[in-house]
Amino acid sequence: MEVFLGYMSSVLIGLSLGLTGGGGSILTVPMLVYILGVNPTLATGYSLFVVGVTAGVGAISAIRKKVLEYKPAILFAVPSIIAVFVTRKFFIPAIPHQLGNVLGMPISKDIAIMVLFSVLMIVASISMIRSGKSYDASAVRETKPFVLMLVGAVVGFVAGLVGAGGGFLIIPALVLLAGMPMKPAVGTSLLIISSQSLIGFIGDATEQSIDWLFLMEFSLVAIVGIFIGMYWSRKIAAHHLKSIFGWFVLVMGIYILISELFF
Repeated sequence: MEVFLGYMSSVLIGLSLGLTGGGGSILTVPMLVYILGVNPTLATGYSLFVVGVTAGVGAISAIRKKVLEYKPAILFAVPSIIAVFVTRKFFIPAIPHQLGNVLGMPISKDIAIMVLFSVLMIVASISMIRSGKSYDASAVRETKPFVLMLVGAVVGFVAGLVGAGGGFLIIPALVLLAGMPMKPAVGTSLLIISSQSLIGFIGDATEQSIDWLFLMEFSLVAIVGIFIGMYWSRKIAAHHLKSIFGWFVLVMGIYILISELFF
């Protein structure tokens, strides 16, 4: 039953990416850890692969439909890719397994990753819930290259640390800093997420034992989800979907935070 639920949940990962251009990685790590029993540190690496492959398929579709802008993608992706690779290759392996005690409770590397991830989920959910009201591309037209590159580096570090693609940060950056309309922002976000996630995974592939068969199966099911999501995205307003998905992510984030700290 756990395996069935795990693979069905991978459809939601692709669905989220196809509908909103982000949010898939927010689901991937918790599902790998809590449903399929994958070690949290390994799950962050697996998440990068699954999200990278799935977003890559969506990016190819966006290129074919010409809803992707290359200049902001390059400005954002280059520092992001460098940051995520360095984080996975050097920073993550350097973190000790035991980090110490907080209020008498021992904190391990795995617990710290999941707590950080739950906080990221809560922040992401707030961004998604508010996004329908917050993004106004018509008000901003000037691209800010340096700021875009700086945000790209920060998102890359976060992506490498917790195995998240960072779509919830990428899309606001593209809309607000590059003056990009929502649909091109979603397509461009998929290209950035795919490139940074797969490059980040390379840092893991040389350091950890990878179950390639499982990864391929999980990714293929997620790809089915992204095609469903991209089809629905033409029929349903994106801001409504983001809001609903945001509430779901908020509940999951709070649940994980409580589970890791108190149970």
